[in-house]
Amino acid sequence: MLNVGKIEEGFVLDHIKAGQSLAIYHHLRLDKMDCTVAIIKNAKSNKMGKKDILKVECPIDLLDMDVLAAIDCNITVNVIKDGVIVGKKQLTLPKEISHIFKCSNPRCITSIEQELPHIFFLSDEKKGIYRCKYCEEKLDKRRFV
Repeated sequence: MLNVGKIEEGFVLDHIKAGQSLAIYHHLRLDKMDCTVAIIKNAKSNKMGKKDILKVECPIDLLDMDVLAAIDCNITVNVIKDGVIVGKKQLTLPKEISHIFKCSNPRCITSIEQELPHIFFLSDEKKGIYRCKYCEEKLDKRRFV
């Protein structure tokens, strides 16, 4: 049995697809912050089979909800204060995202102009589809920046 201690103030990201926790860790820039992080990979889940969990001890306002929602809108965000869950944050898809994914179109201007930011807009909210701002290529979320 794995035992990871409780946190006093921070957040727990639950229901992360198995194998995605390290990518989320880097995209939230948790590696650049001075906070305690527990990464639990391939935990058993009745709902998902296997899942990852991130436990982060730091102020909740440091969490970039847009990055998290763009990666996976189904992640559960539990807010922790004084060692107990005080709320859950609902993730909504942002209208525009940048610096998270790369455009997969080799003819896109972002492939030639290296300093041009990779920007995607939400083209289909129901299906969660994003398209490149420059060439309208459909986003392949497997291509993290």
